[in-house]
Amino acid sequence: MVLKLENFTEQVTTFSSAEETLGYLTEDLAVNAPQVIFLDLNMPSMNGWEFLQALKPHENVISSNCSVFILTSSIDSAEQQMAEQHAMVKGFISKPLTETHLGIIKQQLGNAA
Repeated sequence: MVLKLENFTEQVTTFSSAEETLGYLTEDLAVNAPQVIFLDLNMPSMNGWEFLQALKPHENVISSNCSVFILTSSIDSAEQQMAEQHAMVKGFISKPLTETHLGIIKQQLGNAA
């Protein structure tokens, strides 16, 4: 809802599991890769780190078309450092997602274009 209220995007796609998301993305990366993925680290059955590892074989395609932002309740600096090690991860955001966060992301996306 915040994404739409702040005019970040008109289309938001959500998934109920990391596995469902992986299936959708890898079915046709050229078509299905969104501009932005907000990734929670704490998910059932597959956490955010496992999700990133599963995307690793597709890293070049994902990185050229999509920016992954970790959106988490974690404030662990070790997790922030781990995020910096992933080429696909463009940012680490502590919940809740705010207008300020979205402004920074828009700016990053604009500079990447």
